[in-house]
Amino acid sequence: MIDVRPDCLLPADQGWQQPTPDEVRAVLKAADMTGGSASKFLGLSNTRVIRRWTGGDDQIPYSAWALLCAAAGLGNIWERQNDDFSG
Repeated sequence: MIDVRPDCLLPADQGWQQPTPDEVRAVLKAADMTGGSASKFLGLSNTRVIRRWTGGDDQIPYSAWALLCAAAGLGNIWERQNDDFSG
């Protein structure tokens, strides 16, 4: 089991909470990714930004977090929890 709070696995507009650096590291580990492979997967030019997320120096954007969660087998967290769109 991956140690991530349920609020970190919600759609961005449905109460999503920013993951901690430990949660980012846990998802990277569950996805079997290194900083380098995560950078390539996300289309980033270098690993510096991954180190900033895992070190707590910067917050991971929702879009990157959602893709990493999907790669880790946590599902498509961006999918709405109900059919209501208040857009």
